Amino acid sequence: MDRGPKRTAIDEVDRHGEALVALSHKIHANPECSFEEEKAAAWCAEELARAGFAVEAGVAGLPTAFRAGIGSGDLAIGICCEYDALPEIGHACGHNIIAAAAVGAGLALARLVDTLGLRIEVLGTPAEEGGGGKITMLEEGSFDGLSAAMMVHPWPTELIQMPCLAVSHYDVRYRGKSAHASAFPERGVNAADAITIAQVAIGLLRQQAPAGAQVHGIVTRGGQAPNIIPELAEAKYYVRSPDLASLAHWDEKVRHCFEAGALATGSSVEFLSQGPAYSHFAPDTELAASYQANAEQLGRVFPDPPEHAVPASTDMANVSLVMPAIHPTLGIDSLPAVNHQAAFAAHCATPIADQAMLDGAKAMACTIIDAATNDSLRARLSARRYRHDEAGAAR
Repeated sequence: MDRGPKRTAIDEVDRHGEALVALSHKIHANPECSFEEEKAAAWCAEELARAGFAVEAGVAGLPTAFRAGIGSGDLAIGICCEYDALPEIGHACGHNIIAAAAVGAGLALARLVDTLGLRIEVLGTPAEEGGGGKITMLEEGSFDGLSAAMMVHPWPTELIQMPCLAVSHYDVRYRGKSAHASAFPERGVNAADAITIAQVAIGLLRQQAPAGAQVHGIVTRGGQAPNIIPELAEAKYYVRSPDLASLAHWDEKVRHCFEAGALATGSSVEFLSQGPAYSHFAPDTELAASYQANAEQLGRVFPDPPEHAVPASTDMANVSLVMPAIHPTLGIDSLPAVNHQAAFAAHCATPIADQAMLDGAKAMACTIIDAATNDSLRARLSARRYRHDEAGAAR
């Protein structure tokens, strides 16, 4: 690792290291689900404000979103800060690490923005686990003026880019008619049977699923008592596919299965969107290579890519379609525990996870320094800045 700006950035992360670890652990110990991240958003914003960032809270009409900026240079780069948890199992995707690393990268660069001609925006982006906070922020202008964006994400192993699928998320609601299940069953319309039929149809549909297509869900309401024919039944479903175009085609087939359940039982069905569709990811290869080189200088080890990638989904992917973006992972040595398991949450507040968070902050800061000091990279990134009203031409 060279001296100069990168050394300064690394030293700044170390100087704030105790506070960053405390921030990560505090968010971990106080999990808040999508759009409810009041404490986490406030704690992150407070750390940045103390370092001289100008903080705007409640951006894009989202009470738990914020935008914290510093510097007036002509190269503006965003660092995305996630902090929502999962229902019941808390920070089983490690967003406490994401939040602290984003804050740390911002703190690392605060003293360098004028020297490097930078503007740094740390964006507090709620509801990645459902709700698509980044997409709303894109549409409402919170990413306006940025030339690139990045974040890191905890994972069992280090990856230069987390594999991503496009995904749509919605609730399915069936309405039937209640009746006494023994005395007057013929007067009922069983909404729970509609879900059963839909699930069987989806199970059979999987045989014709295109490569990379997935569908999975849970029943959240199936009736009140065994002797009452259910008049209301509800389920939550995610439908995934390699890209937005194939997602639209696959999602239509899945919805037909739900409609079949309604037709067969005589119930009605409605689909309740739980947020905008997340897209496939288009990583910027030059920024990714810079990040990997900087992370390896810090001692991070990137194994050979797995033969079969394990895909997830993220609203950061939508950001990647309108500006250069990267989303590398931070290995926290959690195996056999993996993301979205309660055991993974326990791994996200350990010394290994703390070091990964600090290294992620340093690697992002050093990557941004490369973007500022590499003439060709800087020129490419500076050529266009995102504007939500000109999104089609922003990439």
